[in-house]
Amino acid sequence: MLVGAGGFIGSILRYLASGYVQQWTQTASLPYGTLAVNVLGCLVIGFLSQLAETRGVFTPETRALVFVGVLGGFTTFSTFSNETLNLLRDNQLFSALMNLSAHILLGLGAVWLGRALAFWIWR
Repeated sequence: MLVGAGGFIGSILRYLASGYVQQWTQTASLPYGTLAVNVLGCLVIGFLSQLAETRGVFTPETRALVFVGVLGGFTTFSTFSNETLNLLRDNQLFSALMNLSAHILLGLGAVWLGRALAFWIWR
């Protein structure tokens, strides 16, 4: 139930955030809304993972709600994968490679930054 409730919340947040960013960028060349949601999700999971591992601030139930439910519903890796394949299918190799590179590099960087921020705040 907790995972489902969290997924419901995360999915709604993903829909709103992704739509806002995509509308704000007003471009169809890259799915910036999906990129923003994935990077933000990576930042948050990095931050919260650091707290969970070093401070033990989450119960197993809270971890299920937040990590699996909310963040699982919020991040859109499957959407990212589908959009990248659609770019490839449409012979937009450069856009597909840029999309892939941006998600991987910014996502990894955001997880690292989230962990670093949590470490710095609670050292």
